[in-house]
Amino acid sequence: MRTILQRSRLFSRHFPACGLCRNAGSHASFQEVSRLQEKKMKSILYPVTDLEKVVSPDVDRNNFRLFDPPIEEIAATESVFRPSGKHVIDYVTSAVRMDHTPDLQQPEVCFIGRSNVGKSSLIKALFALVPGIDVRISKTPGHTKKMNFFKVGKAFTLVDMPGYGYRAPEDFAEMVETYIQERRNLKRTFLLVDSSTGIQQADLIAVEMCEELGIPYVFVMTKIDRSRAAVLLTQFLQLQEFIKTKTMGCFPQPFLASSLNFSGIHLLRCFIAHVTGTLPKIR
Repeated sequence: MRTILQRSRLFSRHFPACGLCRNAGSHASFQEVSRLQEKKMKSILYPVTDLEKVVSPDVDRNNFRLFDPPIEEIAATESVFRPSGKHVIDYVTSAVRMDHTPDLQQPEVCFIGRSNVGKSSLIKALFALVPGIDVRISKTPGHTKKMNFFKVGKAFTLVDMPGYGYRAPEDFAEMVETYIQERRNLKRTFLLVDSSTGIQQADLIAVEMCEELGIPYVFVMTKIDRSRAAVLLTQFLQLQEFIKTKTMGCFPQPFLASSLNFSGIHLLRCFIAHVTGTLPKIR
């Protein structure tokens, strides 16, 4: 049986690296990650494995890796997030009301979270293989005031929603709730929380919104590179317990992600392709 490292080297021959990947971050592309030592590569592709090493044996791990695709699928997913020929990936438009949103029929996912949770940085990392894509990042919390639409070829659309909490738009609740409730092609809402602080009071409003409307959603823990291992493990377990006891429509597995070193980004790309039905078939 091939090891993860052997299989990754096999697939890296079919996914050549581009200059942008090196500029955006050495771990943005699968090929760059496949060149790492097996331990480091596994940590980036499946970051929860680092937590599994230190978690108590009596902790239930059933939902640690509920979505656990083989490395072949993670490698193949890169073609969805890499522009080529007619597969154009770009910012489309922005909207402040539903009647301003583009009429797109393809599957859609949206990202929401508190101001300064790292939402725009995460989206920029997901699109790190796309030269010149306009994902605006600001050091000032609450920078995103509109719904920003990014079209990924004919595969799906990703929507960057305004942040809630500090400096949120006055009509945030109406804007977001109307979008989530009426957008028929919305396949999944990604709710971002800071890995160092976990779920906050403001996040409960977003959770309640998704639960009341019956919208499928999933948590993403951001900035894991900034969290100490003990803090990250504590917040991860607390969030899993919250999902288990306080939610009905939330995917049981929280995702871990770092926009800085791309840990979890490849897995998150694969999950997005999975929920939008655009995951490439493995031969």
